[in-house]
Amino acid sequence: MDKRKKSEQTSKIFVLDTSVILFDHLAIKNFQEHDIVIPITVLEELDQFKKGNDTVNFEARQFIRFIDSISLGQNLNNWVKISDDKNSLLKVFMDVTDPLIIDATKIFGDRKNDHLILNATLSTKNSFPNRQVILVSKDVNLRLKARSLGLLSEDYETGKIKDVEGLYKGITQLEWSDTEVIEKFHSIQKVNYAEILTQEPACNHFFLFKNQKNSALAYYHKPSGNLEKIEKLNAYGIKPKNAEQTFALHALFNPEIQLVTIQGVAGTGKTLLALASAIEQRAQFRQIYLARPIVPLSNKDIGFLPGDAQQKVNPYMEPLWDNLKLIQNQFKETSKDAQRINEMISSEKLVVTPLAYIRGRSLSNIMFIIDEAQNLTPLEVKTIITRAGEGTKIVFTGDIYQIDTPYLDSQSNGLSFLIDRFKNQLPYAHITLEKGERSNLANLANNLL
Repeated sequence: MDKRKKSEQTSKIFVLDTSVILFDHLAIKNFQEHDIVIPITVLEELDQFKKGNDTVNFEARQFIRFIDSISLGQNLNNWVKISDDKNSLLKVFMDVTDPLIIDATKIFGDRKNDHLILNATLSTKNSFPNRQVILVSKDVNLRLKARSLGLLSEDYETGKIKDVEGLYKGITQLEWSDTEVIEKFHSIQKVNYAEILTQEPACNHFFLFKNQKNSALAYYHKPSGNLEKIEKLNAYGIKPKNAEQTFALHALFNPEIQLVTIQGVAGTGKTLLALASAIEQRAQFRQIYLARPIVPLSNKDIGFLPGDAQQKVNPYMEPLWDNLKLIQNQFKETSKDAQRINEMISSEKLVVTPLAYIRGRSLSNIMFIIDEAQNLTPLEVKTIITRAGEGTKIVFTGDIYQIDTPYLDSQSNGLSFLIDRFKNQLPYAHITLEKGERSNLANLANNLL
């Protein structure tokens, strides 16, 4: 028996859904020695995604090119080696020709693509009765349908954060029985971390030191090894209402920090603080971009909406305009400060735009704020950050538990991935905002509903 036949006794067959490939076009390389089946229906769906400028379009094109490169001169109806350094194989499964004992299209009463993919998985299982066949999909409902048919199914786990509850928060609160440490912060502004901590904290980690009488806010400045005191800052009329917001503004204003993530539920002020700090620092940047990923209703492209490009996207950008209006309302309508925001918008010094419209633009000397970043994939986050040029600062805000796209969750979204991977990096700071400041009613809703 050759090595390949021996491995078939223990290796599995994974059937990949379209959602996996649109999430990661190199997913087929991440199943170790196991084999991969791509239903022909998946290739048909990818054909619909190959045109466009969004990340899913890029993923579709890259996957198609990759399959083309590994299958030159070969028949994809047969097993094809995925790469020279691995023993895993790939094949494209054509439409089911043999009658199935269980037919998903009849059970669910529809020949839609999901059911054809289920049938391809059922047929693969029948063809390889001695091997474990597993459907991999980012679509929760498709996984449930598969299990209802007696199939094994699972999510695509690569890049997932295992412990979301233990995700880095960026803030530590320490209680002290004596006043010496806090008094030292107030007198000399900084303390070497080794004097009061048992281990070195992460870069730019924030601390709230408290006792019954006094408190001090500080952050860890790794180059000096000191915990440095933080003073409260205001941002274009917006004042921090708690220690968390003070930490956020410090990170947003700190020129040594080029990448900031702010995570928190609705009403904690994450977007407002980011926008206000950007306007306050307007002279330091060539342009300010405010962007959000668009998650269309019923997963339809915004092209079906009436109107021109700006009219199509305006409903999705309303939360950003609301925050800008709130900042503007800190001043009298006729004041220079209020009028300056209108001037920045009209001159395109400040641009509110969908994230897709940013692609291809230069990101040098830019303050770039991405709201609702939990609706981005890890690849989309990487694409944005890797475009950063000299003098650019990037801010991601969002709530990792408020996902609006069906193929992401708190473990797999780009914001969680970024927080987990970038913690303890010198140009990065993260702040988790937990205290709501919108209104007592909003706080009550967050806690009870």
